Amino acid sequence: MRREPLTGGEPTDAVIAADGGDAEYVAADVSLESDCHALVARAVERCGALDVLVNNAVLAGAHSKPLVDTEPADWDAMMAVNLRGPYLLCRAAVRQMLGQPVRGDARGRIVNITSQHGMVGVPGHFAYSVSKGGLVQMTRQIAVEHGRDGVLCNAVAPGKIVTGAAGDLSEEEQSLRYVESRTPFARLGRPDDVAEAVAFLASERATYVSGASLLVDGGWMAY
Repeated sequence: MRREPLTGGEPTDAVIAADGGDAEYVAADVSLESDCHALVARAVERCGALDVLVNNAVLAGAHSKPLVDTEPADWDAMMAVNLRGPYLLCRAAVRQMLGQPVRGDARGRIVNITSQHGMVGVPGHFAYSVSKGGLVQMTRQIAVEHGRDGVLCNAVAPGKIVTGAAGDLSEEEQSLRYVESRTPFARLGRPDDVAEAVAFLASERATYVSGASLLVDGGWMAY
């Protein structure tokens, strides 16, 4: 897990600290069970409990190919981060949450970052789309298995968000025209749009929401 933003700028923990908040960066490989346990343990050590888990780690890029070009190594790399990682962190988080007292109506909340690509077929991105589809189902499974335990689990599915990262469709004129024509809303998405959706699902305002996949796509999937 890298500390430096992919597109440059200040690390997230530094931005939070500069704004008067309290954050800590912890290096971890989410595909390793030991690292996932250590992340949960560190959160509990600092805060006394684990209120929210957001699964945001992702691997795409060079490993995201059509089916016939996807080698076992591509598949394994993608699944290790995009599906095994959330499974390990969710399991560690839920085990911790089950031992915590109920605060309001919940013992804890989980927000998984999925994608439009987990809900429709996307030519050329076989393993990535399958991994995100699996994460959508994992969200439902946790919501159903642990709802009565006071654990809420939801997902946020971003659409076309302008990030400046490698592969950003807005960086190419032809792709940008396509995305703009396909998005009903008057502009493309921004990182803050996704952050606000996550903040809502992580808050007590969303107490009676669980098992949902909140699309942040400007109406793309409604088109």
